[in-house]
Amino acid sequence: MYRPYTSPAGNTPSSSDVETTIRSLSQDFCTAFNTGNYDQGAVLFGADGVFMAPHLEPVIGPKAIERKLREFGEAGYQDLRVETLRVDCSGDMAMELGRYNVTILSEHGAKQIDRGKFLKVWRRIGAWRMMADCWSSNLPASLPNSVAQKSIPVTEKITIINNDVPKSA
Repeated sequence: MYRPYTSPAGNTPSSSDVETTIRSLSQDFCTAFNTGNYDQGAVLFGADGVFMAPHLEPVIGPKAIERKLREFGEAGYQDLRVETLRVDCSGDMAMELGRYNVTILSEHGAKQIDRGKFLKVWRRIGAWRMMADCWSSNLPASLPNSVAQKSIPVTEKITIINNDVPKSA
């Protein structure tokens, strides 16, 4: 059974204090994103914090994260809402698990709601900072129309076993 780590050091906040702090910081992140203050959202990450969005390469560090958040905002992502389902902590580390929804406004004005889940790792470095933020959509993955409509010519099909490999009995 999991038991939270208790520090021998005095003045250690209780796990309920940590949970309240983490929940509050997550709401601060949403507020910063929804108001276009991407720098304020990125400052919640540690110096080597990692932002891992679905189908994209991870970005590391507050400046790169700020640029990526701005890209999402400019792509029509808005009205981010998060619900923290669980916070576990041990010493200066905490894990937050939850779900999110965000509205994506297309160029033509159509709205799509994306719902999914997230996992964040927090570390207390003086203040609590995100060390990793990973999220994934519950929507089925889809290929862009240009890729989905393209058929693969016979010459581009993948060879499962190379002809150079000796055949065994």
